[in-house]
Amino acid sequence: MRYIDEFRDAALARGLARAIAAAVRPDRRYHIMEFCGGHTHAIARYGLPDLLPPAIRLIHGPGCPVCVLPVGRIDDAIAIARQPGVILCTYGDLMRVPASGRTSLLKAKAAGADIRMVLSAGDALAIAERNPEREVVFLAIGFETTTPPTAVVIRAARDKGLTNFSVFCNHVLTPAAIRAILDSPEEAGAGVPLDGFIGPAHVSVVIGSRPYEIFAEEHRKPVVVAGFEPLDVMQAVLMLVGQINDGRALAENQFTRAVTRDGNRKAQALVAEVFELRPSFEWRGLGAIPDSALRIREAFAAFDAERRFAVPGRSVADHKGCACGEILRGRKAPADCALFGTGCTPENPVGSCMVSSEGACAAHYTYGRFRNHAA
Repeated sequence: MRYIDEFRDAALARGLARAIAAAVRPDRRYHIMEFCGGHTHAIARYGLPDLLPPAIRLIHGPGCPVCVLPVGRIDDAIAIARQPGVILCTYGDLMRVPASGRTSLLKAKAAGADIRMVLSAGDALAIAERNPEREVVFLAIGFETTTPPTAVVIRAARDKGLTNFSVFCNHVLTPAAIRAILDSPEEAGAGVPLDGFIGPAHVSVVIGSRPYEIFAEEHRKPVVVAGFEPLDVMQAVLMLVGQINDGRALAENQFTRAVTRDGNRKAQALVAEVFELRPSFEWRGLGAIPDSALRIREAFAAFDAERRFAVPGRSVADHKGCACGEILRGRKAPADCALFGTGCTPENPVGSCMVSSEGACAAHYTYGRFRNHAA
């Protein structure tokens, strides 16, 4: 398949591995954070750490949209779903994420709440059209990739004159999270050393590579936007090693077949029409980050579930034994968690990182990466 098969070529992968090994300097180590759940999945699935020299450490960042949603926001969604006459719609991964009180959206559904899995925001809108006597709420999550489709359905609901549709908005912004990690005293001091970032793929299709330039300029951290395939990631690592060796810090684009510097201007305009910045938003593992999420503008207030329903709005701590927050910060690897693979598995998850297909714990468990973690 064009643009897939050629980026999974084993011979080319071995050639890139040799080039990386030749480029690595014997007197230093390289700490590279991938900021995308798709990259985490590809790294685990194709065993890329086995192809890289020991001097290169790949660190998982908070690039999984399901994983970064804090417990309190899931509690809020369950509270909305339990309101009389409400149909709550959301994506499948989020259904099994543990909330407080040993519950989840799936358990709330089993207890009688009308919670439905949908494949798209448009599916939720169609349910609202078919059920005019019910209040239909779409639980929207995700980074910049899934934000334009949510904007589309909000505008469509207005144009159709629907009065029974609203959105519980949890869209978050990638650059704000990168800045939070770089500005953290832990990372600046004795915490996680970071030499560069592999920039996200789908997110960058929307926002472009320009937003990462400030991290190269202000923090002297190179960023290479990369595609999802194994050769994409390998080439991005090679590009980052070259920059680090030369003392350069640039925002480069490996994923030129899909990403431009300015991104998708039409999608950006649509998002700006419907959404505005929240002053602050809580991220699992990162805490409250200013200007890191979106809320629905006043012009579309009729479709804002947070204005239509009373929600608890509480900050809730993670399970005490779960290291998901530290994994999202890059401070721990999945196998460093005491619950990983024992008390926490994909069939019985304790934390969100084991639920989503983009979660680091789920990826490591699925592809057996924990078995040679010590190596």
